[in-house]
Amino acid sequence: MTASAPWPALKRDLVAILRGIRPDETATIVAELLDAGFEAVEIPLNSPDPFRSIEIAAGVAPKGTLIGAGTVLDTESVDRLASAGGTLMVSPNVDAMVLARAGGHGMVTLPGVFTPTEAFAALRAGASGLKFFPASVLGSSGVAAIRAVLPLQTVIAAVGGVADKDFAAWGMVGVRAFGLGSSLYKPGMTAEDVGRNARAAVAAWDAVFAGE
Repeated sequence: MTASAPWPALKRDLVAILRGIRPDETATIVAELLDAGFEAVEIPLNSPDPFRSIEIAAGVAPKGTLIGAGTVLDTESVDRLASAGGTLMVSPNVDAMVLARAGGHGMVTLPGVFTPTEAFAALRAGASGLKFFPASVLGSSGVAAIRAVLPLQTVIAAVGGVADKDFAAWGMVGVRAFGLGSSLYKPGMTAEDVGRNARAAVAAWDAVFAGE
């Protein structure tokens, strides 16, 4: 098994999830996100021509930015992600073969988990961090209960039904990493819309976590 790259020291542990984005709008939207202070962008593979969008995003992002794919379900997609210049692999489930392939490419990985069994399976498979999904169903108290039995250094991200207004509640249970989807971007939004949402999210994150 090849372990994934460790979760990097980002200024803010915020991942922008751009489900449904098109290649022709990727450059301007990603530029707005980067300008707002995001350092991680995920383009789910059920978006239109996702690998082209990932390639475009990787081309406009500075070195050290996490650009990658979500909803990654097989090793072929991991290889295509690497060819597109992606460095982040996000999945809705725990698949040891997918995680190993991503680790072989030196990627940061964030598999989706919902139970302690899945969480420990992901860690054994070398995951960089854990995506508790859908976080809104588990709630902060549910994630806190599972977090209590995980290694202290485990990176935990709350994803699914999470918006910037929820940061304080999650921060109370020690979660400071978030994947933001529809609260940040929905198909049809302009780059300016996304930039405005991104700046609000960054301000909200800073209000809760800056100085920790």
